Amino acid sequence: MEVAEVLPEFADAFAFEEFNRMQREALPALLESDENVVASAPTASGKTALAELAICKALADGGTALFIAPMRALTNEKEDDWDRFEDLDYSVYVVTGERDLNPRRARRADILVMTPEKLDSATRKHDSRRYDFVTDIDVCVIDEVHLLDADRRGSVLEVTISRLRRLCGPRIVALSATMPNVGDVAAWLDAPEECTFEFGEEYRPVDLNAGVKTYTHGENSFADKYRRLYRALDLAEPHLREDGQSLVFVSSRQDTVQAAKKARDEIAERDIPMGARGDYDFHTESKALENDTLRNSVLDGVAFHHAGLSKNDRDLVEEWFKEGHVELLFSTSTLAWGVNLPARCVVIRDTKLHDPLEGEIDMSPLDVLQMLGRAGRPGYDDIGYGWVVCDTAEADKYRRLLRDGKEIESRLAESLATHLNAEIAMGTITDLEDVMDWLETTFYYVRGQSKPDDYDFPNLRQRVRDCLEGLVDRGFVETGEDLSIEATPLGVLTSKYYLRLDTAAHFADLCDRAESDGLAAGDVLETISTAEEFDSVSARQDERDAINAVLVGQETGDLEAGERKVLAILRGAASGSTPAELRSDAWVIRQNATRLVSALEAFLDRFVGPHAANLARRVEARIENGVAEDAVGLTAIDGVGPGRASKLATEGLTTPGDVVDAGVAGLVDAGLTEGVAEGVYEGAQSLPTIDLEWGQFPDAIATGENEVCEVTVRNVGEPARAGVRVTVNGVEMTSTNTYLRDTETVPVGVFGADADELEFTVSVAFPEEPLVPVEASRTVEVR
Repeated sequence: MEVAEVLPEFADAFAFEEFNRMQREALPALLESDENVVASAPTASGKTALAELAICKALADGGTALFIAPMRALTNEKEDDWDRFEDLDYSVYVVTGERDLNPRRARRADILVMTPEKLDSATRKHDSRRYDFVTDIDVCVIDEVHLLDADRRGSVLEVTISRLRRLCGPRIVALSATMPNVGDVAAWLDAPEECTFEFGEEYRPVDLNAGVKTYTHGENSFADKYRRLYRALDLAEPHLREDGQSLVFVSSRQDTVQAAKKARDEIAERDIPMGARGDYDFHTESKALENDTLRNSVLDGVAFHHAGLSKNDRDLVEEWFKEGHVELLFSTSTLAWGVNLPARCVVIRDTKLHDPLEGEIDMSPLDVLQMLGRAGRPGYDDIGYGWVVCDTAEADKYRRLLRDGKEIESRLAESLATHLNAEIAMGTITDLEDVMDWLETTFYYVRGQSKPDDYDFPNLRQRVRDCLEGLVDRGFVETGEDLSIEATPLGVLTSKYYLRLDTAAHFADLCDRAESDGLAAGDVLETISTAEEFDSVSARQDERDAINAVLVGQETGDLEAGERKVLAILRGAASGSTPAELRSDAWVIRQNATRLVSALEAFLDRFVGPHAANLARRVEARIENGVAEDAVGLTAIDGVGPGRASKLATEGLTTPGDVVDAGVAGLVDAGLTEGVAEGVYEGAQSLPTIDLEWGQFPDAIATGENEVCEVTVRNVGEPARAGVRVTVNGVEMTSTNTYLRDTETVPVGVFGADADELEFTVSVAFPEEPLVPVEASRTVEVR
């Protein structure tokens, strides 16, 4: 059945000309019906085409499609892959982080691509102008719906789909690898029997011979990696000798590089005939690689692939693997979920991996099955070989997984309170009956009916009641006299900023302390370091000296090793000098930390005031840019990153006001090119600029007398929200939160007190900008 016959107007949107047997069987349900569809099928059997068919139907009907990709690395890949839709004048837009979101483009897109986490965040804010596009979706395609069973991420996907269905009722098309209980997923999504497909192994384009191989576990984990590598090469060698390709999955980006280096030596030692050093044309092509190590490696037929490589290098490795120039490829698990790169032999060298936030964890069973599914090249091989290399003690566990597959379970119970708080904060749940109605829309409820004992289903109502009482006791929710339920400001902020409940409570404690004792940058960093999001971070032995060196002379007695590591990474990031030993985890920790600091700013703004929020905003800017404390305000200027901020600060220009005063000529003198200087000057002018005028402020006052004076705060730059605070001898007198357009008059009472002199300080802070507060002081003598 040719694509051009079935969908003539979309024939160019597909990467092939004919549908295969599996795709043909699903066609009527996808194109001739509006019912929800659930299809499970073996890896590499062509599920992506089912997603594209559902999208084509929605586009043909004038609707908007949403594609939920399992991880962020794959969203950009889909954007590239679906240039084919762009060529047909349909727009594809990947919805990314908060600051990079373009709501107009999202609103006008025909195909949206999002991760479950991004969709969760967007649907929580669906009633805002920024995210209203999320309620205008006609079909939602869930790629890899078996992620419902993923630790922590699974519950996010589950509640988000339930919420989306309540918000706009889109058609749902859910795709997954082979799973034993596809019927439960169909029941959850209300997919009728004729639209539920369970394509078995007979639909695999190439038969799979999968098994488990063990290795002798030693005392040294570093040496164990090499034992597993040699085991993997033993399994790959026969195929490599027959011109077959092998794909070896390892646990980290760094390991792909190290394993490829070692494998090249071992291949030479074993005299396996591989490589293309005599191929002049390929030798020339390889010069296009940006990574030097990779360039040397591919000529020996060995390569590595991970998300940290440039797009150019990843694309070339994929192309050369498909063409056979690369015969042995080492990769992280991302490749298994994304690019269709099958190999005759697949080996999973590492079943455990180091997660920067979780420490050492077992690879998920879903990942294992997904990777093994890449074994066998359609059109080239009659059979694919897949192997799991593991310790003898775990061999039976993996044999059972390969034999029986993995039933998909709900993970909602593990984070029920967090998701329940989010629904209450959105206003979709207002009493206990609403809670039960909401639960009935979840996969958890369906799975509980299938396995009532495992899910403690008979006691469900009591569990929900206990969960609600816990939210009330901790201050996230309050109940009315009529037993109504409503979120408190704490509960609303927790949901809005996507926080775990313990972290939100931790932030609220800091706000209480800040109100009475004040706040320092160190308090912000320590609060973030001890957030629950980092509770599984561990400090390896080889990292401890570096951590101690960063934190030398600082009081961190109550912090555990993992918390000290996070604190050291944040302090290193803020100063622009993260030790080499900590860099492998630093990027992930920094990304999470900046999100958390941004949330903490909102807590401080709401519960303490603009000055406290501004302090946190400056800490966030330092973590992001690695600039000195006195120069952090420069990062508020568009086009000024860490390099330019440091260059300007070295020349004595440390604030946007200094930049405006210097003018373009002064910036050129400071080392900027004229074009850059003009842009930076314009950027500095687009920020608020404050002048403080004391007016008729006295120099002295008699004991017992008082006088009300006025201080004028004038903004000669762009309008912005500001906090104006007046202190006397360090004690706050007044504080106002205002939108400062031009002029604000602040009344200041001057009282003849017991002190010999009074120091009045007016301070203006901007909670949403990393600008250092503008301060001015006057001393009044008491006679």
